[in-house]
Amino acid sequence: MTKNSRKRFGLLGRNISYSFSKGHFTTKFEKEKYQGYTYENFDIQEIAAFPEIIKNTEHLSGLNVTIPYKEEVIPFLDKLSKKATKIGAVNTIKITKKGKLKGYNTDYFGFLKSLKPLLKQHHKKALILGTGGASKGVAFALEELGIKYQFVSRKASENAIDYSQINVETFQKYQIIINSTPIGTSPNIEACPDIPYELFTEQHIAYDLIYNPAETQFLKNAAAQGAQIKNGLDMLIFQAEKAWEIWNK
Repeated sequence: MTKNSRKRFGLLGRNISYSFSKGHFTTKFEKEKYQGYTYENFDIQEIAAFPEIIKNTEHLSGLNVTIPYKEEVIPFLDKLSKKATKIGAVNTIKITKKGKLKGYNTDYFGFLKSLKPLLKQHHKKALILGTGGASKGVAFALEELGIKYQFVSRKASENAIDYSQINVETFQKYQIIINSTPIGTSPNIEACPDIPYELFTEQHIAYDLIYNPAETQFLKNAAAQGAQIKNGLDMLIFQAEKAWEIWNK
């Protein structure tokens, strides 16, 4: 199918030269002969620069949103989907013909679809490392799967325990450990969340939202104890395809 109209899409984030999205969509447009369709990175240091992008970018039809703007972008939008409202984070923006901005969350969809095939009977509870925008989509997906979860943050709060509270009992109670922090992303590939990795077993799933490197230190450490491991690449592909569906509705 050849499309000849001019349409622009892009990724909003900070320090995103490593981005998966640009490569994914550029390849897609070439392969599927979407002539005049382009995808670019909008790398901004502060969310305050966002309105300028909207104002000055002609033919802009849709955006993906990544760290650290999944929550910060919300006040700039005209409308949110029901799920994005519940989740409290946006990673996809559709720009209507009238120039209105509507926010969606496709992270939860990508995560759910990629985690589901790994689940066994005993996978009842999950620990989510990190409390940023990405963790919110993860939590929503776990709710839809009927899996109870606990957030882990650097500081304990009403909603989260801190890393020092993770022990043998925690690992017995929670069979899925999800890294939703950016710790371990390239180029800092030797870094990993501060948890007792020796407590992983064959009964555990270690899931890292990071996809670059393909096997983070977090995943390597968990795999060494026999845990089943999964990186964030499939999640990204699934969420990107869902975003594409939204932009073309």
